Formats: sequence, C-alpha cells, structure tokens
Amino acid sequence: MKELTLLLRERWRVVVRLAAWSVLETGQTFLLGYALARALDEGFLSGRAGVGLGWLGIAGAAVLVGAFGTGRVYGGVAALVEPLRDRLVRRVVDRGVREADGGALSGLTQQVEIARDTFAGLVMVSRSFVFTTVGALVGLFSLAPLLLLVVAPPLAAGVALFVATLRPLARRQEEFLVADERLAAHLGAVCPGLRDITAGGAEEHVAADAGQRIDAEVRAARSLAHRGVLRVAALAVGGQLPIVLLLATAPWLLARGVSAGALVGALAYVTQSLLPALQNLVHGLGTSGSRLAVVLRRLGPGIAAPPPATGGIRVPPAAVPSDTPALVLSSLTFAYGPASDPVIKDLDLTVPRGTRLAVVGPSGIGKSTLTGLIAGLLEPRRGTVRLCGHPVPGHTASALRVLIPQEAYVFGGTFEENLTQLRPDPVPGAELLAAAEAVGLAPLLERLGGPFARLDPAALSAGERQLIALTRAYLSYASVVLLDEATCHLDPAAEERAERAFAERAGTTLVVVAHRISSALRADRVLVMDGRRTEYGDHDELLRRSALYRDLVGTWSPTVPASSGAASVPVPAPARRPASDPALPLRDPDGVDPVACPGLARDGGHVVAHGAVGQMETSGDLRDGGAPGGE
Repeated sequence: MKELTLLLRERWRVVVRLAAWSVLETGQTFLLGYALARALDEGFLSGRAGVGLGWLGIAGAAVLVGAFGTGRVYGGVAALVEPLRDRLVRRVVDRGVREADGGALSGLTQQVEIARDTFAGLVMVSRSFVFTTVGALVGLFSLAPLLLLVVAPPLAAGVALFVATLRPLARRQEEFLVADERLAAHLGAVCPGLRDITAGGAEEHVAADAGQRIDAEVRAARSLAHRGVLRVAALAVGGQLPIVLLLATAPWLLARGVSAGALVGALAYVTQSLLPALQNLVHGLGTSGSRLAVVLRRLGPGIAAPPPATGGIRVPPAAVPSDTPALVLSSLTFAYGPASDPVIKDLDLTVPRGTRLAVVGPSGIGKSTLTGLIAGLLEPRRGTVRLCGHPVPGHTASALRVLIPQEAYVFGGTFEENLTQLRPDPVPGAELLAAAEAVGLAPLLERLGGPFARLDPAALSAGERQLIALTRAYLSYASVVLLDEATCHLDPAAEERAERAFAERAGTTLVVVAHRISSALRADRVLVMDGRRTEYGDHDELLRRSALYRDLVGTWSPTVPASSGAASVPVPAPARRPASDPALPLRDPDGVDPVACPGLARDGGHVVAHGAVGQMETSGDLRDGGAPGGE
C-alpha cells in the first residue's frame, strides 16, 4: 500500500481536481432529499402544486449536472490509475530481466491488470461513498437536526464494523489466493506429466498431494466466506437499520416538529443514497481492496513465486535400519476378480537387504503380478507386503522402490531429462555419466550426442529404451529395484552387465523376473513360481528339490556360461533337453504353435504365442494327430 500512498502524493493535483468534480457530481445527492422535502412541505401538501413541481425540476437539473461531473470524474480516475499501471509494469519487467523471474509473464499479463482495474474501482467506490455520505448528512441536518440522531449512529457503527474486518479479510483473501496459486502450479506440473506419473506408478501419491492442495484451498475459501458474514452484518447495521429506526421513531419525530416532507426526504437520503453507497463500499472495498493489497505485495520486490509442486516418488528415502528386511510378504493372496481363482495364494517370503532375488516360472504364472503387488500397483485380496518395514501401498514405500516393466518408457526430451526423471535434485554430470557407464548406456549416450541431446523415442530400439529406463532407475534413490523382464530386449552380455551394476549399487535389493535362466544362476536366491506352489532357495537347493526348476534350467541351458561369473553346473540327466528357439512354425490358425523339442507329448499344453496372442492352448486343442515329427 506504500506504492499507492506515494502515487497519491505525487499526483496531488489530480486528486484535488478529482475531489472538485466529485463535489459537482454528488450535488444531486444533497438536492435529492432536500428538494423532495420542500416539494412536499411547501408545494403539494400546502396546495401549491407549481412550487412542488419547481423543486422537483431543480432536483432533475441537479441530476444532469451530476452526470456532467461523473464524466469528468472518469478522466481524473484514469489520470491516477494509468501511472500506477506503468510503474508496476516497469517493476515487473525489471525484476524479470534482472532476476530471471519465471513469474514475470504472469505478473505482467494478469496481476498488473488486476491491480489496475481494482485500483480504479476502489477510487470510484471510496470517492463515491465519502461524497455521497457527506451530501446526505448535510441534507439531513438541513431538514432537521433530529434526523441525524436517528441515522448517523447506526451508519457510523456499520462503517466501523466493516473497517474492523478489512485486515483479517485481506489475510484470508491472501491465503485463498496463495492456495489457489499453489494448486494451479501443482496441476500445471502434473497434467503435462500424466503419462510419466502412470509410467512411474505414482498415481496415488500425486493424487494425495493434489488432494492436500485442494483441501487447503477449500479451507481458505471457507474461512474467507465466514469473514464475509461480518460484511453482511455491517451492511445491515449501517444501511438497513436506519430505515427501520426512521419508521419506528416517526411519531416521536413528528411530535417534535419534524415535518412530513422532512421525514420523507430523510427516507430518500437513506434508501437512495446512503444504502447504495454503503453497499458499493462493502462489496467493492471488502473484496477488491483486499485483493489489491495482496497483488501489490506479490508484485513488490522480494516476493517469491509459490514453490513449485514436486512430483510423486522422487524424494530421497529415509534411512532404513540395516537389519530390516528389504521385502516381507505375509500370506499374500491375489486374484483378478472376486470369482477368479487366486494367481498367488498364501505366499510368505522374506528377502534380506542387499539380496539379488530371481523370480522364475512358466509364462502367465503370476511373476509380473507379484512385482505389481510388491510395487503397490495392485492390492492383494488378503495378506500384506512391507518394503523396508513400511506397508505397501504407501508414500514411504513408493519412495523406496522403482519398477521397470518389460516395455520401457522414454519420453520426448533430452537424455538428461529422461535419466534424471526420478531425482528431485540436480544430478551432477559426473554421476550421470558414471551411471550410464555402469549400466551399459555410455556407447548410446556418446553416439547420440551426450546428455543434452534430444531423444526421439520412436527412433530408439526396444533394447535402447530399456537401457535408458535402467539407467534412470539406477540414478533414483530407490533401494529396492524391481526388473519385470526389463532386460528382455538386451543380449545376454548386456543383461548381465546391467544386473551386475544394480547388484554392486550400494544398499540395493534387486528383484528380477528372469527372462533368461542365467539371471537365476547369478542370483543369491531364487523364487520358483508354479501355480499356487512356490519354492525358495539358492540354485543348488532348487536343483535338488524342484522338478520345475530343473526343467527350466535344462530347457534354457545345459550349463552355466562362464561369462555369468558362476562355475559350470551340470544339469541332471532327466532335465537335459535342447531348446527350440524360436518354435517351429506349424501354421496353427490361432497363431499359437507348440514348442518343438524331443519328448514333447501331443496336446501337452506346452505352447508359445507369437504376435499379440497371449493365451495358452488347452489340452486337446492342437490339431495335428501326433507328436512333432522328431525335430
């Protein structure tokens, strides 16, 4: 408000001219009640209609003169308002250039215009109230001083009550505007990134964050509305109570010499002048005045923009005690419908921190469902999931894990923007390059032009997109990394390098849905999923007690490759089978072909889909008449 005081001092000549024209404009206020009273007392009630019409003619002429004054008043208001606008524009532009203020555009296009229009309205309203009130009170005194005793006290009480609410009302108005700006800033960050939020599994966290900002704005709006009740009370006391008092005291006033015309003139002053002027003041100054005060403070020097909204899971996780298991599943049960058989039933599992766990099993057995439950993307029908001691789903647990699905998500932007998506703080260039080197992205990063090169996701291969997603997860703060066949488009050497990078990452627990059995051979522990049955242990234990694991090891590879970092492990004789990769095309019209290998019985249900087909042929559906022909 210092800005307005300084402006009024500098433009005092304009203020004087504005006051002079306001006197001319509000002259009609005085004559409205005075001429009406004289027209009744000296004219119509005395039987002299000509005198009464004459006084009404004088009141009509005053209206014309007041209209001329109103036109000149607008010119004076413009002479006050436009310099304020120019001064605010210079301030916003100067601050935007000097401080690189990102909110300068909003201030220039919206807030300055709000200040300009609001200030103009305030000048008109406050000036009108002051001169109208003075004219009406002078008129009441001219008619009969007793009328002032009835009208002035409630008017003064109403104005005092209204003035007392201005400062609290301004605070509530600012709280509402700040809450609205924060909500707008949050939604401005969230709406363009909805795909990123979905890809990162942060829907619940972002929704909760937006809900908190909406609730804050609702609370501010309610508080502002409660203060608005006091404005209504001020209007009732100052504008409507005088009418009631004039009517209630009319016999007393008439008995003490107040004429009937003077009483009618007093009612005209209150109803046609004081009440409308007070209404304009309460509604104009009460809303626009507090808004102007808020906008001027926000346009003033040193006012910072509201803090930007932060995304969902990109926060450093809190420290976790080293003896707390990374993952605990208790009686976990899940089904894709109330009438469906459980995909996972009564699964209990404890994974210590720093463990590399591989999850293996036939296609469609529920491995991806398990990672969805661990990540909190699916809710179990029964049982619990805890990540580092925190319940899933939950905000803290979401910050502690990162899930990379089979189809990696890459968005249009630079390498750096993609790789640092899960980090709220700036990532040093050396750390970014070290992560790319560890995961195996460095050759692609160098070939495409470095961290600031722009990416075209459609031009990247599926394997390249997976490397970008893996490096993004590596740079995150998550301590539990879930790879749901996230390396299926990489060659075995690249897959081994990426898994080794996460295994050597400090404090990391790695859960891998294995695409190749070599991932299980490199893991510390293996979870074998076979329908509702599961087996859990290390490689040697599972070879001894799990027929399915022996079958998977024999199908994929008879020995452990030397490059895997583990010694060669002979596979028991019953499990030795040469793999068929790819399956031989048998031209099944449904696009589902049997895997051809020795010993495959007809109609055994061992099928592999090609294309988009994702279903299992049931026994008896294969149309050939016998076993495959010895391939």
